[in-house]
Parts: sequence; structure tokens; C-alpha cells
Amino acid sequence: MRRLILPSGALALLLLLGGVAIAGAAPKAKPADKARTLRFDVQFSPFHLVDADGDNNPSLGDYVVFHDLLLTDGRPVGDEAGTCPLVDLEQGLIHCTGTIRLPAGQLTFQGLTTTAPTKEVAITGGTGRYQGAAGEATLVEFGDDTGTLTIRLRR
Repeated sequence: MRRLILPSGALALLLLLGGVAIAGAAPKAKPADKARTLRFDVQFSPFHLVDADGDNNPSLGDYVVFHDLLLTDGRPVGDEAGTCPLVDLEQGLIHCTGTIRLPAGQLTFQGLTTTAPTKEVAITGGTGRYQGAAGEATLVEFGDDTGTLTIRLRR
């Protein structure tokens, strides 16, 4: 995710831009425990802000569209995509929703987040191997169009 610098200067950074990518490689759970952790490196997509009202400034209802690449050991293993509309300019809040696509199925996520480099979202469901999934994901941005994300799944 990347940030947008507002021309007004009131907020140094308003938006996290890019994706809430989910991190994952091998499960790291106890055999008897259905919880598991997935980790991925993230290559964020180029910034794309949709200026819904056409005023050439960030405003309520404008939104970011993203499609990011998920990697393990430098190899692509999946992707994730979604949208993040601006919901509060003064606080720099956006509400992101999206889907993570992996070989074994998909995961959905959503969350209200800020411009901080560490972001938390909820895992709200899944398909395939991830059917009935719930949990949370943490994205850490490195500031160079890369990051990591860790998903903690409970079933």
C-alpha cells in the first residue's frame, strides 16, 4: 500500500494505496489445531486513485483500486485485488475490501485502516481449502512498493 500526499498539507499522508495483501507460505500450526499462519511477500501494484467526483483532489467517495502480486521465496504464488474508498479525510481513514486468490482457494478481507505502515484487516470468508475461514491479517509496508502480510486463520 502506498500513501497519497494531500495538496492541502493538512494531512501529510491520507491514504494507504495499493493492496492489503495476505502473507502466506506454509502453515505453521499444531497438527491438532485448525488455526494456521500464512505469510507472503507483497509487490504492490502502481497507484490508481479513482477521482469519483472529478475535482482533482482527494475527497469522500474517491477510491483506490489495486491488484497486487503475492510471492514466496521470490516466486509468484497468488494475487489480491480490491478497492479502498475514502471515508474520513481528517482522520485519513479508508475502508478496504478485497479478495486474495491462491491455488487452494480464495480469502476475502475487509477493514477500516489508516496511513500507518502497519495495517490490520479481518478475514471474512473463503472458498476451497479456506471455506469458512475467519481470522485477521497484518500488512507491513516497507515504503518501496513492497511489504509483507501475515494471515492468522481460525476455523
